[in-house]
Amino acid sequence: GADLGWMRDAAGWSEADNRDDAMGLARMLKALHDIPALTVAIVEGAAMGGGAGIVAACDMAVAVTGAKFAFSEVKLGLIPATIAPYVIEAVGPRTARALFLTGNTMDADYAAQVGLIDMVLPDAASIDTFVTMLSDSLRANAPGAMGESKRLVNDVSDEGREGVTAFLDKRKPTWV
Repeated sequence: GADLGWMRDAAGWSEADNRDDAMGLARMLKALHDIPALTVAIVEGAAMGGGAGIVAACDMAVAVTGAKFAFSEVKLGLIPATIAPYVIEAVGPRTARALFLTGNTMDADYAAQVGLIDMVLPDAASIDTFVTMLSDSLRANAPGAMGESKRLVNDVSDEGREGVTAFLDKRKPTWV
């Protein structure tokens, strides 16, 4: 999540400064999401607000038992606008609404249950084993094929989102 000193300073910024700061975060999340390789978040401790958004923007996420997550922006009078697309993609719209509107803290097991993370590691000592296992698996794969596979998922997701939105809005999708 955000650094408290940074938040204190940001409270005095102009609207334009705050918009520029939010756009910087948005560009970083988009770049992270679009890297043509597997991105993995490993959480030990807490991932709150923007930190939980970074977890959602990664392709895979694991957390150590005892990790905590929250989308607590509403408790500060804010909305999770910059991270919302990635959280919605990870957990789905209904769960995202519940997480955003309550701002409640969740443990690693619940984060796995709703799809924010993929696996709960038993303890911090198991992180190295996980990284070794994943690295061994990825080294056996063709890098270009992995990048194209990731692009395929992103393209299908974008078209699917547009198709469903167009249907619900009773309009033709953008590709027609």
